[in-house]
Amino acid sequence: MESSRVPVTDPQSPAGYYPPTYAPEPAGKPPVWKRAGGLIVAAGLLLFKFAAQLKGLLLLLPKLKILATSASMLVSIGAYTLIWGWRFAVGFVVLLLVHEMGHVFQLRREGIKASAPMFIPFVGALVAMKEMPKDAAAEARVGLAGPVLGSLGALVPLGIYALTGNELFQALAFVGFFLNLFNLLPVLPLDGGRAMAALSPAMWLVGYGLLIAVTFVAPNPIMILILLLGGFETYRRWKARKDPAAQEYHRVSRAPRFRVAGVYIGLAVLLAVGMDATFLERDFGDV
Repeated sequence: MESSRVPVTDPQSPAGYYPPTYAPEPAGKPPVWKRAGGLIVAAGLLLFKFAAQLKGLLLLLPKLKILATSASMLVSIGAYTLIWGWRFAVGFVVLLLVHEMGHVFQLRREGIKASAPMFIPFVGALVAMKEMPKDAAAEARVGLAGPVLGSLGALVPLGIYALTGNELFQALAFVGFFLNLFNLLPVLPLDGGRAMAALSPAMWLVGYGLLIAVTFVAPNPIMILILLLGGFETYRRWKARKDPAAQEYHRVSRAPRFRVAGVYIGLAVLLAVGMDATFLERDFGDV
């Protein structure tokens, strides 16, 4: 490649400055068949690589739900750590997981397809049903399964506190009892609202009134969100209550009604006693 210097004629350029100019050597283009062949080979390699990745993705598909649940758990732990410290944050998220697994187990028993538990920082966790239960009694069983297993899960930190005297576990037990009692509020979409589906839809109005009162006394974004969601779902179901399909859905015999009522009332009383026994006046940030 040759280089030549051409004197600068611009009067504003410094004297004696000669910018380089280059004359590139001519390059011949490869034949068309070679260029086409290279493109075909490259495309084949990309397709092969994509197929290999797709096969691996299909093999990992059953594990994606677990990965999504684990990832959302870690994000929630990180968020709660900013408020309470990592030890309390881990215990809190585990209590939420136990509660949600109660729903998962019962949904499987009812033959209902649902998503894996997903965690939302500062909101909680949820399991989304992909189809409605066959009747209100099944919906009530699914709704109560979360607080039942969640309450049993809260007994674990209570037992550890009894053995060690560590107030961290006392605080976790209290929060576990509180979470499950709060979820028993008879308003949709909380678990108590689903339990009321087997008793009397009129209880949704009572529960919604209680929720409004609690939100007025202690307003916070979570309560307002539940109030909005509950209002929409309660209105939708109440409006459709006279529909023949809805009436058939809520037609529950006496025995299941008594069982649901017994579990609901008994669990609410026990959780209230548990909260009273584990109440601790302490800032969670110091735990």
